[in-house]
Amino acid sequence: MRSFESLEEEITFVKTPWDYAKGAGGGEIGLLHGKTFEKAAVNFSQISGDTFPMKDGSGPFFATGVSLITHMQNPHMPTVHMNVRYIETEDGSWFGGGYDLTPMGLPKTDDTQHFHDTAKSALPDHYSIFSQNAKEYFYIPHRKKERGVGGIFFDHYNTGNIEQDFEMMQAVGNSFLPAIMPIYEKNQNLPYTHEDKELQQKQRAHYVEFNLIYDRGTKFGFQSGGNPNAILCSMPPTAKWT
Repeated sequence: MRSFESLEEEITFVKTPWDYAKGAGGGEIGLLHGKTFEKAAVNFSQISGDTFPMKDGSGPFFATGVSLITHMQNPHMPTVHMNVRYIETEDGSWFGGGYDLTPMGLPKTDDTQHFHDTAKSALPDHYSIFSQNAKEYFYIPHRKKERGVGGIFFDHYNTGNIEQDFEMMQAVGNSFLPAIMPIYEKNQNLPYTHEDKELQQKQRAHYVEFNLIYDRGTKFGFQSGGNPNAILCSMPPTAKWT
């Protein structure tokens, strides 16, 4: 949060706690609205219940994770998403998550390269598979395109060594800011036109479509009876379809 706040002028995240209505636990929503971030959300959740809502298992479950999303004022600054999570059910446990970059109509080759190079350096043994996972997962079938320029994605990750798996997930989280902050700092003050903003709004519409139709986290959130405000934090403040 502090890194994002450093790009604003005396504006900080507003944090709102919530309780899980269908079981134990809850979470916290952190929202930032400013001159650089039209919207940034950093959410934490830790919940447990009697029935796991997804097809992967049944019976009691425990789930915890951190998710982050940004939507920028300047269309030269791409949207970025990061999530790390851990889930336990009666059928097993696993880690999941990753991060991906979505330029809103104004992609920059050097930004994409930096983003992927950072992920590759942090996860040299996993990058090839995780980046391919991201290409496949963040694909929008009805648009016949990827949501953005990729990144890394993994799910149901369990090698049988939970300490080693947790270290891998920590590497994901620790490499996220080095992957995105140089991009934001470089592009923050670039001038843009009304036409650039219109293109940004149309690309945001595709982002909304993916998150509402295909995203597993959104489905899990609603099916588990999670906080709808937290679940929908990934939505941009504005978007256009026509």
